[in-house]
Amino acid sequence: MSEPSPGAAGSTYASAGVDIEAGDRAVELMKEWVKKATRPEVVGGLGGFAGLFDASALKRYERPLLASATDGVGTKVDLARRMGVYDTIGRDLVGMVVDDLVVCGAEPLFMTDYICVGKVYPERVAAIVKGIAEGCVLAGCALVGGETAEHPGLLGADEFDVAGAGTGVVEADRVLGADRIRTGDAVIAMASSGLHSNGYSLVRHVLLERAGWSLDREVPELGRALGEELLEPTRIYSLDCLALTRTTEVHAFSHITGGGLANNLARVIPDGLHAVVDRSTWTPDPVFGLVGKVGSVERAELEKTLNMGVGMIAVVPEESVDVALATLADRGVDAWVGGEIVERTAGHAGAVSVIGDYAS
Repeated sequence: MSEPSPGAAGSTYASAGVDIEAGDRAVELMKEWVKKATRPEVVGGLGGFAGLFDASALKRYERPLLASATDGVGTKVDLARRMGVYDTIGRDLVGMVVDDLVVCGAEPLFMTDYICVGKVYPERVAAIVKGIAEGCVLAGCALVGGETAEHPGLLGADEFDVAGAGTGVVEADRVLGADRIRTGDAVIAMASSGLHSNGYSLVRHVLLERAGWSLDREVPELGRALGEELLEPTRIYSLDCLALTRTTEVHAFSHITGGGLANNLARVIPDGLHAVVDRSTWTPDPVFGLVGKVGSVERAELEKTLNMGVGMIAVVPEESVDVALATLADRGVDAWVGGEIVERTAGHAGAVSVIGDYAS
C-alpha cells in the first residue's frame, strides 16, 4: 500500500463532501416540528435508531390488519428547489402516503421519512421536515423517525429528494374495497387542491420548457404566480375519509394519483360491474385547462396524467349519499355525486367510463 505524499493533508469525511456537524444541526432544528407530529402511542423521542410505537393500543381490535404504503413526491421537488420554498413539499409526501393507506379503511398511525441531499443545509432540511410534520398533524398520524443522507458527487449541492413510508391499521372485517361495491352505488368525488403531486413531468415540460414561462410569472387564469400554483400542497383526505366511515356506510375509496381518475377508480371496481363518471358534474381548476391549452395536450392525455380536479373518490350506497355529502361539507371538503355503479355489459370497455363534457 502506497504511503501518503509528504505534507499532504489526510482525507476526511468532510473533504469528501459530507458534513456531519451540519447534519447534527439539522436534527436540532427539526426537533420542534417533530414534537408536534405525535400520538399518545409514540414511545421515546427523536434521535434513536428506530421509532417506537406502543402496539398495545391495537388490543382494542378483534383482528387488526396493518397496512403499509410508501411513496415520494416526484419532480415537484425540483420546483421547490428552484423557488427556494421547502416547507410545503413535506405535506405532499404525507398526502401521497396516508391517502393510499386510508383507501382500505386503515387509520394512519405513523410515518418515517427519507431525505436525500447533495449537501446538508440545516435550515433547508428542517424546513422540509416541518412540512412533513405539519402533514402528519393534518393526517392524524405520528412522525416517528427518519433519515437524512448526504450524497455529494451523486446530487448537486442544491438537489434533494424525499420519500416516506407509513403504517396504518384497520379491523379485518371492515376492510374496504371492490368486494363491497354493488350496483346502484354512488360515486362521490372530492375536490383536489390542484395538481397535487402527479404529472409534474408533463406540467414542467409544457409550461417551463416548451412555453418558457418563469415561475414568478403572474398568470391571470390562476390569479397568482405560476410557481405558487405549482407548489400548492396536496390535499390530505385521511381524516375526512375516516369520518365518512364513522358516520355512514362506505364501500370503497380510490386515491386519484398518477394515471388519473379512470385508471385509479378501476382498481376498486369488481368484475361484472362498471363505474360511469360524468364530467358535467364539476369544473376542473384553471391550471388543468392551462396545461392543455399551452401545450396543445389532448383531453385524453390530460385525464390519464392529471387528477383533473378530483383527488379522492368514495363509493357509497345510494342511501348513504346525503349523510356522506353533509359530513364532507362539515369538514370543509367540496364534494359531489359524480357518477354511479352499473352492471357491466358488452358495450362497456373496461371498468370505468368517463362521459360528457366538463361544466364551464
